[in-house]
Amino acid sequence: MRWHMMVIAIAASAPVCLHGQDRIAAIASEPVRQAVRQEFRPVSVAAPLPAPQAPYEAEPLPVPPQPYVEPLTLAQLEGMALSSNPSIARAAALVQAARGNWIQVGLKPNPTVGYEGQQLGSGGLAEQHGIFAEQEIVRGGKLRLNREVAAQEVARAERTLAAQQQRVLTDVRIAFYDVLVAQAQERLAGELLAIGEQSIRVATELFNAQEAARTDVLQAQIEVENARIFSVNARNRRAAAWQSLATVVGQPRMPLQNLQGDPASDLPKVDFQETLERLLTASPEIAGAIATVESSRWALERARVEATPNVTLQGMINVIDNGIGGKPDANVMVGVPLPLWNKNQGGIVQAQGRVAAAERAVEQLELNLQNRLGPVFERYSNASNQVRRYQEVILPAAQESFELTRRSYQVGEVGFVSLLTAQRTFSQMRLNYLESLRELRTSAAQLEGYLLSDSLQLRDEQ
Repeated sequence: MRWHMMVIAIAASAPVCLHGQDRIAAIASEPVRQAVRQEFRPVSVAAPLPAPQAPYEAEPLPVPPQPYVEPLTLAQLEGMALSSNPSIARAAALVQAARGNWIQVGLKPNPTVGYEGQQLGSGGLAEQHGIFAEQEIVRGGKLRLNREVAAQEVARAERTLAAQQQRVLTDVRIAFYDVLVAQAQERLAGELLAIGEQSIRVATELFNAQEAARTDVLQAQIEVENARIFSVNARNRRAAAWQSLATVVGQPRMPLQNLQGDPASDLPKVDFQETLERLLTASPEIAGAIATVESSRWALERARVEATPNVTLQGMINVIDNGIGGKPDANVMVGVPLPLWNKNQGGIVQAQGRVAAAERAVEQLELNLQNRLGPVFERYSNASNQVRRYQEVILPAAQESFELTRRSYQVGEVGFVSLLTAQRTFSQMRLNYLESLRELRTSAAQLEGYLLSDSLQLRDEQ
């Protein structure tokens, strides 16, 4: 159930047998009003929280006092994630593998050395014992082209690493603001629970004074139980958001802590055209696709020289020659394959197809990025507009309405239920505001992070 649906409804519409607002003011005595003056005050979304408590499913269990821990900052969590998230280490290992391949494909073939014996069954009369050496000479610049291809594979692996680092940073930022918003929602849940408890006290006083029906007391009890459910849900929501943050940081057993920051401060401003241009020119995904194009082009050049024959040289010397004359002798052989039928025609066609496919892949990725950008930017625009309206119009109006209702109650012009309703409305607007902030931060992080997220999802990257 979404947060904006979990709102405690004060029983303002329940049938109450009253004889005017003055009777209500008389029944809600001065001690009650003093309590209202102290308890019915707005809570800042950036106010510090007490030490975190563990989530629970039914009734909350007592949580022992926890030592004070300095709140974590976004920069600290980002640093922890870059060093601890296994997906980054995996991508870095693939870069190392690509660099090793670059070294390997440019190495010359090893020479072959061995022993050769001839006429070994001649009873020692004509035996020859020799040693030989053989070396293949690679021609056509094949080794150089191999390394050109491998160099682009290294570049692609490096771009993949950069993309993975960005995914991790985006996930950390989204999870960070999820926890910040959850902290504020937990505070509001506590405030709404206090409102529910106040409502049941007032309903009981009215019932004891025979100014309210039994149904009002029952309704108040239902409302306070809903408030307790909301409070439990808020605590569990914060714990779940923390678990997501700890997981993407790479330290899933990190204990629940407070975070330093305000989701409403330094709100990002994103322009669609600037973001699109940045995506198409600086996205690690685009850079990786371009590296694949370059690799396939060098592979085409390599395929074209494949038919250039390598030369095999072999030299042998007979150290012991029991034949005629009995003197050592030697021989030399040179071998060159003739490219008469196999000129790597199929390999060239295959390489050409891969070049065309890689070029189309870049175009496809550009369209894919634009397609992904649209919905995310729509969410950002909607959330940005909502946050601005809440800050400039809705929250000031709701707070002013609550303050006016509170002053009216203090002079006996309105009843206590009206005061509770005004406080509930103000709390509901703040809950909606927090949801808008969360959506704004999430969509902005995705836009600023080149639409790269889901860092823990396994990908087939070789």
